[in-house]
Amino acid sequence: MTNPVRVRFAPSPTGYPHVGNIRTALFNWLFARHHGGSFIVRIEDTDVARKVEGAVEAILDGLRWLGLDWDEGPVVGGDYGPYFQSQRLDRYHEATRRLISQGNAYNCYCSPQRLEEMRAEQTKNKQPPGYDRQCRNLSREECARAEAAGVVPVVRFKTPLAGQTRFQDLIRGEVVFENSTIDDFVLLKSDGYPTYHLANIVDDHFMEISHVMRAEEWLSSTPRHVLLYQAMGFDPPQFAHLPMILGPDRSKLSKRHGAVSIIEYREQGYLPETMFNFLSLLGWSLDDKTEIMSRSEVVRDFSLERISRTAAIFNKDKLDWMNGLYIRKLSPEEFVQRALPFLDKGLSPEVKRPLSLDYVRQIMPLVQERAKILTELADLTGFLFVDQLDYKPDLLVGKGMTPESTIKALEAGRAKLQESAVFEIEALEMAFRPLADALGLKTGQFFGTLRVAITGRTVSPPLFQTMVVLGRERCQQRIEAALVRLRAA
Repeated sequence: MTNPVRVRFAPSPTGYPHVGNIRTALFNWLFARHHGGSFIVRIEDTDVARKVEGAVEAILDGLRWLGLDWDEGPVVGGDYGPYFQSQRLDRYHEATRRLISQGNAYNCYCSPQRLEEMRAEQTKNKQPPGYDRQCRNLSREECARAEAAGVVPVVRFKTPLAGQTRFQDLIRGEVVFENSTIDDFVLLKSDGYPTYHLANIVDDHFMEISHVMRAEEWLSSTPRHVLLYQAMGFDPPQFAHLPMILGPDRSKLSKRHGAVSIIEYREQGYLPETMFNFLSLLGWSLDDKTEIMSRSEVVRDFSLERISRTAAIFNKDKLDWMNGLYIRKLSPEEFVQRALPFLDKGLSPEVKRPLSLDYVRQIMPLVQERAKILTELADLTGFLFVDQLDYKPDLLVGKGMTPESTIKALEAGRAKLQESAVFEIEALEMAFRPLADALGLKTGQFFGTLRVAITGRTVSPPLFQTMVVLGRERCQQRIEAALVRLRAA
């Protein structure tokens, strides 16, 4: 790169940051970090009517969670601020006045009603939608009469009626648009706020943005922006339009595919390391086989040449698999610390708070190999925190067993617990396996009955590890309770 790399993530606070937004932020961040450049966050808050309370905080919080630190922007400041477009209105008004004086823009006095009727007529006649340029060549007198009548105009760009607009996209190559397909788009709304088209051109120029990396949906807007750069006499940045993200059925990504806020992924118990790795592979790859990559590896190897032109597929099953793998890579203490807030939130209110850290440290190794998301942990381990289990007595009676044989097995298990000198995993297994043979049961039958009695579940962490964590006394109490329950059934 001959010039310093300066890229920006410019979200609109009209909603919470979903995976598409954050993938765009991530690719910009990776590009900046790979080239030793600057990653700028700019809040495009000019759509006042659709602004969502708390969205700015959620956007910044999502970036922080993923470790996408910004060099300039809200909170951190910088030499090119302010970084909220609502605080830069004077720049947009100045640009608009200049475009009008040059003959590149004009005031449009058409009412919303007229525009609506125009669009309806175009639809009826199967014409492409677009402004019909009624106000493009109004005389001064006509403009004066409209303003005297109290009409507040919008400002439109005077798009060339013929010729082509072309630009080089770093991912897609040369892109060409016929100017006849581009209408006279709005630059400044009647409320004095700019449209995206004007604001991002002005800001990208004055913030010295070198590369604009954004979603593919903005590709069709780029010729408008190129025309604006030309009219303003600005050198345009380099453009790179990122591939769309689709669901596994190749339809537009929606909530049913997992297109939820990045904050929701955090609350569901996905690790930031997982999301960083997973999102980096949505449209980019190192090769055709590498899937698990550390942050430093992705930064080192990231390049625009490896970004795909075709849509990326958001596979929720792959995300869950990857998160489970990252959970298993955590050290035991890291896993405990990540688990604590999810246990505290998810466990039954009857469980005493604060949770015992030492007890949680004993429990977590039981489920670290099984968990895919951290919100599962309260359900996977809840039986270890309560005194009374809730299950149906018939769960105790395994396949090929009777209530009578089950009672006999539980009584034998209770006796074996009482006489076991060493209460450790291997010692318990060595004591209980021969007991199954003595009872004339398969180990699966016997252990299944013990599992339900001790955990209240047919599926649980390894039986003898669970028994050691619970302790001899609690295991005995649970077998006693199971016998009472079975005899009363």
